[in-house]
Amino acid sequence: MSPSPQGPLLLGVRHHGPGSARAVRAALDAARPAAVLIEGPPEGDGLLELAADPGMRPPVALLAHAADDPGRAAFWPLADFSPEWVAIRWAQQAGVPVRFMDLPAAHALAAEPGAGHGEPDAVRVDPLAVLAETAGYDDPERWWEDVVEHRGTGGGPEEVLGAFEALGEAMGALREAYGDGGQPRDLVREAYMRQRMRSARREFGDAYAVVCGAWHVPALRAKTTVAADKALLSGLPKVKVETTWVPWTHRRLARAGGYGAGITSPGWYAHLFEARDRPVERWLTKVAGLLRAEDRQVSSAHVIEAVRLAETLAAMRGRPLPGLTETLEAVRAVMCDGSDIPLALIEDRLVVGDVLGEVPDAAPVVPLQRDLTRQQRSLRLKAEAQDRELELDLRKDTDAAKSLLLHRLRLLGIGWGTPTASRGSTGTFRETWRLRWEPELSVRVAEAGIWGTTVLAAATAKAEADAAGAEELGEVTALAERCLLAGLSQALPAVLRALADRAALDTDVARLAKALPALARSLRYGDVRGTDATALAVVAAGLAERICVALPPACAAGLDADAAAELRGHVDGVHGAVALLADADEGLRERWSAVLRTLAGRDTVPGVIRGRAARLLLDDGRLPSGETARLMGLALSPAASPADAAGWIEGFAGGSSGGGTLLVHDDRLLGLIDAWLVGVPERAFTDVLPLLRRTFGAYESGVKRSLGELVRRWPGGVVAAGPGSAPEGFAAELDVERADAVVELVRLLLSAPGGVAAA
Repeated sequence: MSPSPQGPLLLGVRHHGPGSARAVRAALDAARPAAVLIEGPPEGDGLLELAADPGMRPPVALLAHAADDPGRAAFWPLADFSPEWVAIRWAQQAGVPVRFMDLPAAHALAAEPGAGHGEPDAVRVDPLAVLAETAGYDDPERWWEDVVEHRGTGGGPEEVLGAFEALGEAMGALREAYGDGGQPRDLVREAYMRQRMRSARREFGDAYAVVCGAWHVPALRAKTTVAADKALLSGLPKVKVETTWVPWTHRRLARAGGYGAGITSPGWYAHLFEARDRPVERWLTKVAGLLRAEDRQVSSAHVIEAVRLAETLAAMRGRPLPGLTETLEAVRAVMCDGSDIPLALIEDRLVVGDVLGEVPDAAPVVPLQRDLTRQQRSLRLKAEAQDRELELDLRKDTDAAKSLLLHRLRLLGIGWGTPTASRGSTGTFRETWRLRWEPELSVRVAEAGIWGTTVLAAATAKAEADAAGAEELGEVTALAERCLLAGLSQALPAVLRALADRAALDTDVARLAKALPALARSLRYGDVRGTDATALAVVAAGLAERICVALPPACAAGLDADAAAELRGHVDGVHGAVALLADADEGLRERWSAVLRTLAGRDTVPGVIRGRAARLLLDDGRLPSGETARLMGLALSPAASPADAAGWIEGFAGGSSGGGTLLVHDDRLLGLIDAWLVGVPERAFTDVLPLLRRTFGAYESGVKRSLGELVRRWPGGVVAAGPGSAPEGFAAELDVERADAVVELVRLLLSAPGGVAAA
């Protein structure tokens, strides 16, 4: 059967619809056209032959990006079950020409931002939703499954072609009612499509087929003039573009991922396309296999019962076959014991899925991508669509090389790997990464190609440029750390020059203190990785000396609460940095301890910083317990303001620094805090309560219980009273009537946002 003598064969489809894909194959088999036109950018015509390469495994996407601005890019994704992909492969197997016919990417990418997103048919009016509602369905996906996905193609050529004709007529009615559907850009696209069809007619007559979104069919059938179409296309902006094939994922085909022409269940649709017979039975067998892999007890009897239940539900609802809704309901009831938790796993792994496509080596790529691919293969770092945790031992050459590659890619803005906390050893020779390859990373690689042709050269050039453009000291110190992690020894001289320049000019002690920890870590990395980082030592030592001189005056300059809290964090950071630097300069440790003693004993320093300084000295064994108690007594004396005293407690005993354990083992310190607490005036207590809650709320539950037991066992319920007595205001026994009077207030505190329960 050949295309109609009245015109070409127009096959309106749903993008990524397996039913449409099967119907397209059947229609092409019946019509045997002399050429096939596909919705897509014509810049990709030269890449279509790669679709036949054995190394091409969908899902893949045609990527087009502006040659001088790779960040301006668009994708045209295709899966095995995409009608366009089926049409491409049919034409190649039939030996007939196949070409793209949509508006060139050169125009789409030159348009205003958002105009060239490469998501076909992302119309505001959802034609499927309108047709489904007209047919009495409240779910467009279910309507599409019933009328298309479950039809099959066994009705013969006339029925298959008749179905396309009926869908085209339905879209024609929608176009009459809704015009361009809220997407005026479609009118321009359709004008260009008609131009391509005219060219095909001159070459093949009407013996060609068009595969496009069903929404466009009425516009392609419309009688228009060449002049009218040229008028729509005149004056369009244009840029030079480059195109290639890139791997894509089922997850990125999903509508939930933000893809305008996406589907809700790419994994399910892939199954429907692949399963030639008994799709429900095969699907539920897959589900059972997944659940068994998760150590759930699922037998063949469960599968049989789930099939029966799905078929019963479909029959009750008047559906020709069980759809995704029925199969998931059956799985929840039979295999998941009614729980949504394992069902969520099934929806993530099977309904959506993490399938990642592959493209052949012959696909054009920027030199940087070719070098990255070579290193991935050499190091056996396979790009995968699902999250994967990678544990590295930096003492091993291969693992160290993997670490360098991942750090260099991060510096280039290619976030394939994200460093995470190691679950095992905490040694500095261990690294843990979470890897996940997203299709958009191909664009990031193309963007980074401006810096060099290899990962090493590009990362080095990028680091040097970042150092020259850095405005703050902290940016340069962080960059120096990243250079050492990435093994960019050639970039270090430029980074160190910038570091020395910024450090010499910066007088803000907070910025100096913020910068020092990164330098200290960098020196340590140099030891662990065998990198020569001695050039950093001079800068780090000079920075530490300036901090020791400038920090005490900065802490006594009438800081508000937020500024004091920020400086307290910097004190912690400098303390940790000094510990790393002291191996090379023991005198630095003594000078820093002197700074801490100054901060701990100076009453003009905010309480949170004084308390923290005292705690750091105590932990280092440089503050006797008696002196600690004396400083605490002064900080918590009646002469001190309640807010400052509460800040001292937070600095000394707050957070996860082990302050709770210290109080459990030192009754004297706990008693001082308790005595101060019961003596805080009522109005002041309300003001300091949030700070105290933050301090003690961070303790581990076991520490809280131990402190509670200590307080409970002492007569009077308070430590400060001492054995056999109670402080003023406390009776020996509980006054039940007075206690009941505060129940409503306690209930209010516990239920209020940010209240005690929240702490």
